[in-house]
Amino acid sequence: QMRFLLLFSRQGKLRLQKWFTPMSDREKKKIIREMTSMVLSRQPRSCNFLHWKDLKIIYKRYASLYFCLAVENQENELLALEVIHRYVELLDKYFGNVCELDIIFNFEKAYFILDEFLMGGEIQETSKQTVNRCIEASDMLQEGTPSRRAALDWAGLS
Repeated sequence: QMRFLLLFSRQGKLRLQKWFTPMSDREKKKIIREMTSMVLSRQPRSCNFLHWKDLKIIYKRYASLYFCLAVENQENELLALEVIHRYVELLDKYFGNVCELDIIFNFEKAYFILDEFLMGGEIQETSKQTVNRCIEASDMLQEGTPSRRAALDWAGLS
């Protein structure tokens, strides 16, 4: 079970946050502050796994962004790293070599992609092709295609 996913820059600016368990805003802000300072203070060649309270923190840096995922202690760290990598692959496929500015200016699409991939702290869909088809179908609907049914048929979801 995942608890939260954070994306932040090398400067510590939060770019995306997804919470899979209910928490107060005060708790969230405290966790964000702790996670950014903990991860950013580590040496570049350090292990990407941390123990924090009763959770495991798994993080990975891609270009100028850190992807930080908190999972329960009994969860597999390598699977969590794979979840992070799969999300980055989905972002890369959509944005074409995703960068920090893509996340900043298209945060709603980054959240949508994340929601197509993860739901409630669990992997919803493992197939990159299926997730990409859902994203493309959503884009077609937003662009004003003739009918919702045509977009769903095109994506193979009807």
